[in-house]
Order: sequence, then structure tokens, then C-alpha cells
Amino acid sequence: MRSKLFVPGSRPELFAKALASQADALSFDLEDAVAEERKGDARDALREFLCSGVAAGCDKTLIVRVNARDTVHFSRDLAAVARPGVRLVNLPKPRDAGDVVAAAQALDAAERANGVSQPIGLLVNIETPRALRLAHELAAAHPRVAGLQLGLADLFEPLGIARRHAGAIRQAMIAVRMAAGEAGVFAYDAAFADTRDEAGFLAEAGEARQLGFIGKSCIHPSQVALANAAFRPDDEEIDHALRVVEAARSAQSAGLGAYLVDGKMVDAPFVRRAQAVVATATRLGLLPR
Repeated sequence: MRSKLFVPGSRPELFAKALASQADALSFDLEDAVAEERKGDARDALREFLCSGVAAGCDKTLIVRVNARDTVHFSRDLAAVARPGVRLVNLPKPRDAGDVVAAAQALDAAERANGVSQPIGLLVNIETPRALRLAHELAAAHPRVAGLQLGLADLFEPLGIARRHAGAIRQAMIAVRMAAGEAGVFAYDAAFADTRDEAGFLAEAGEARQLGFIGKSCIHPSQVALANAAFRPDDEEIDHALRVVEAARSAQSAGLGAYLVDGKMVDAPFVRRAQAVVATATRLGLLPR
């Protein structure tokens, strides 16, 4: 899920275009991208789309960002969008672990009502100071939590922190990544508002990848190719990972716990990282037959 393209739920004319894009995932938005007076229309349009059968046969990861749990829209959103083909529900502005548990229980009920057999995971937003402080509790609150998603604009702007401040960004990224790592879920990077600044997008995405995030949100189709490129392992990285995996097999046979590959010491943590790189390269079709 290198790239995740936001699609406003109030713009059904964009749904088919989004499906035809190169994004690994689509995030249909019923929250911030939809004006209050259009919430109901957006929900109905998205329900119709998800029930059409197109979503169930889609090879993209389909995500729906619902409205926060303390809004009148939350339960209606879940009833509409808990459908076959939806992989994740994106939960915005959680206050505490209780919010996550309640959302998971509500999602379970919506799945039963709609005949969904494949459980839908939760992607929990970290976009307030409180959520950042409680990030691990949110990540570990329920087995449905699949990942944490950083929201830098919502986190920084109300506090007067510059959205592009490199030090603040890095600190928030590390905090979210560590919380996700402790809970055994993935970490996903924030959106980047300036669609004209490709260099800025790539720099932030590169930082996120270096810190172990799996992908970046995109607010415009022009950002999808940038995210896909930023989170693609390069050829040198793939080659090294293959050598590490092969060396690990030989070392296991020889009973070695640590050994050298390309002049660098390798042990179990490096092997796990190499295996992850090889798995990603395999999924993206980057390995020779």
C-alpha cells in the first residue's frame, strides 16, 4: 500500500477514475472532504458504489474514512459502508482506547447486518496531541486495528507548529512508528497539501520510508506516482536483501547466529528486514523470474 488516494464521497463521478488509477489503495472520504449538508448524499453515493459489485472485484485496497465516533454520522456511515470489498475503515479523531473498542464493536454489528464475511480492519488516525500521547494504547486497543495513520495538519496547525517543520515531522513520525511497532501494526504517512511541490512530497515520503512507514496518503492523482516511487525498494536494496536471505539460509545450516554480508555484520533483525524487502519486491513484480 505504497500510495493511498483520497476520493471525496460527495464526488461519485470520480470513483471510476480512481479505480483506474495506479494507486495501491483508495480512501473514500466521508469526513473532512464532505460538507456537513452533503454528508447524507455522500454516504448514499458510496453505499450504491460499494453495493454495485465493482468494489468486491477490485484489486486495490479499499478504505473508507468515516466521521468521528462522537458525531451523528458515525453509525450511519458504518451501516452504509461495511460491505464486501472494503478492507479498512479509517477512524478519525479517536479520544482513547475506548473509542477504538466501541468503533470495532459497531463495525462488527454492521458487518453482521450486511452479511460481510471477511472482517474489516481499522486504520486509526493519530491527529491530535492526545492521540499521539496514547498512540500505543490506540494501536493495541482491539485486534481489528491494522495500522496507525499520521495526520500532520490536524496535529500541528492548531498548535501553531509549522506543517513543514522537519524536526517536528520527524519527532511525530518516530512516535507513531514506535507505537505501531510495539502493537505489531503498520504505520502510514500523512497527506501533503502542496500538490505543486513534488520535491517536498518526495522528501517527506523518503523520510517516512526511512522510518519504516509503508506508504503515503495522496490528495491528488499527480502524487500517486511519486508515492509509488518513494516506497519502491531500489535495485541495490533488493540485491542486498536477496544476498542476506541467501546467506541466512547458509548460516542456519552452519549454526551461525551472526555473519558478514557485503562486509557488514548481519543477524536476525537484519534478516527480518531483508525478508520484508524481498516480499515487497516479489509483490511488486520486481524480481527476475
